Amino acid sequence: MLNYAFRRMLIGVPTLLLISLVVFALIKLAPGDPLSEMPLTIPSEVREKMRAALGVDQPLIVQYLLWLKQLLIVEPIHTFDALFGTHFADEMQRIISWQTRSPVFAIITQRLPQTLWVVGLAYVVGVLIALPLGILSAYKQYSIFDQLSTFLSMVGIAVPSFFSGVLAILIFAVYLNWLPSIYDTNLVVDGWGSFFDQVRQMVMPVMVLAVQTTAQISRYLRSSMLDNLGQDYVRTARAKGMSEPQVVFIHVLHNSMIPVITIIALGLPGIFGGAIVTEQIFKVNGIGHLLITSIYANDVPMVQTLLFIFAVLIVAFNLIADLLYGVLDPRIRYD
Repeated sequence: MLNYAFRRMLIGVPTLLLISLVVFALIKLAPGDPLSEMPLTIPSEVREKMRAALGVDQPLIVQYLLWLKQLLIVEPIHTFDALFGTHFADEMQRIISWQTRSPVFAIITQRLPQTLWVVGLAYVVGVLIALPLGILSAYKQYSIFDQLSTFLSMVGIAVPSFFSGVLAILIFAVYLNWLPSIYDTNLVVDGWGSFFDQVRQMVMPVMVLAVQTTAQISRYLRSSMLDNLGQDYVRTARAKGMSEPQVVFIHVLHNSMIPVITIIALGLPGIFGGAIVTEQIFKVNGIGHLLITSIYANDVPMVQTLLFIFAVLIVAFNLIADLLYGVLDPRIRYD
């Protein structure tokens, strides 16, 4: 398994480099100028000096190699300095956001907790609800519970988050006045009162995101469970006198989780990408909101870095999903 993981990581490195180059080229070829929001009264020679300071006057390949050097060498050294109090990266130029003139990774570090709290919690809640829902729907096929679960799952998959988010705001914030419509990122939890305020403002975005996660994973698990419930090994287990919980949870669920693992693992990078639409609706100042504002501002370093991080997470969790197959199914070998 270790050899397989090492080979996959070796393949992943050129894949990520190719992705980063393509994304960088597409962003640079898109219309827009990092100085477009600057006053028009700035003299042309000053504007050219500003462009030179940002490095946008260099050829495309030079800009890409500079960004790659900063990402793979300068930023790790700066992180090492921050952890151990050294000063190796003092004279090195970090990746700077064109929009805020601040280091890109410093901004990402500030925004990441908001995304993990809201989107991460929504994903965990969605998975925890989806697993028993999918199991019961498959075991009680065509029952009232299964039909109701299927209907709600189809609604959850079909209704986009920008519609369900606005609908939740209208019902719970406008009409009932139970929950705040805007997420307060400046709220500091320092007591029970502020803790309940934090919970109240997280309910709607978590609920909107968890519905989609629950609907998708429960449908995959139900389909996989139904495929395994009719297999010969299930009839053999029952003929040996095993109880229904043992048959369902030990044998059927164990084998049914193999395809579901892919859905769960590949959905995890979305936590760090943030639910872009949902963060926009509820004004959650997370990674997804940062990506949208950076695209509007033509902030190439920020957009490029965020997209590269998302690509790394997708490749990493894809590898984790493949390795988990061998844990769940001993027949799978990586030799």
